[in-house]
Amino acid sequence: MTRTLADTWTLAKRSLRHITRSPDTVITVLLMPIALMLLFAYVWGGAVGRQTGSVSYINFIVPGIVVMTVVSGIAYAAVRLNMDVQSGIINRFRTMPVAPSSILGGQVASSTLSNVVSSVLVLLVAFAIGFRSQAGVVGWLVFAGILVLFTLSTTWLAIFFGLLAKTMEGAGAFSYVLILLIFISPAFVPTNSMTPLLRGFAENQPMTPVVETMRSLLVNGTAGPKVWTALAWILGLLVISYLLSVAVYKRKAIVVNT
Repeated sequence: MTRTLADTWTLAKRSLRHITRSPDTVITVLLMPIALMLLFAYVWGGAVGRQTGSVSYINFIVPGIVVMTVVSGIAYAAVRLNMDVQSGIINRFRTMPVAPSSILGGQVASSTLSNVVSSVLVLLVAFAIGFRSQAGVVGWLVFAGILVLFTLSTTWLAIFFGLLAKTMEGAGAFSYVLILLIFISPAFVPTNSMTPLLRGFAENQPMTPVVETMRSLLVNGTAGPKVWTALAWILGLLVISYLLSVAVYKRKAIVVNT
């Protein structure tokens, strides 16, 4: 176990160095969500904010911005892994005396850590422009737990597509579907402002309970009625993505060995 953790951290540090040395990654993963938050708050907030009732618009959109920060970040985990697959680095790691689980585990650890840090920075900017939370210590801890679980589950989804994709460009394309789901959710506007058909979809897709649970935790300090639905979606995605990723990884290992 000690060796596995050490190898995982070593490979995670390798991925983290790649992130810090890539300006386009920093711009897309961190600056774009902040720019989007400022755009919604200061450009569209005056018109759209009237629909959020007693909740200020900046409080309303911050949970959705945090979710989008994670989704933007995991796309790069898929791209980085696919680059390693295409360049043969993964096969080289297999020949080295490292724990086999650390090869994927290092990618997951680095993606989770970098995305959590990005989310914290986004929250700090949100506080600077007027976001206020009623959450206590317990509420923030529950929020942090859900954020980490959501990041883990979507990162394993990124690992699956990173292993499966034939090109680096295609590896991160799956994230566009997740971003679309965020926009077709109550992340930025209440669902009652949507058309009936779109509202029916928005209220029954996986991003909605995640966003609403995070909003309830931050704004009200309680998890709200959608917390179990959100956890079911997150844990289900985590288990399925993990099993699919391991299956694809093992299949590629067999092909290489033969």
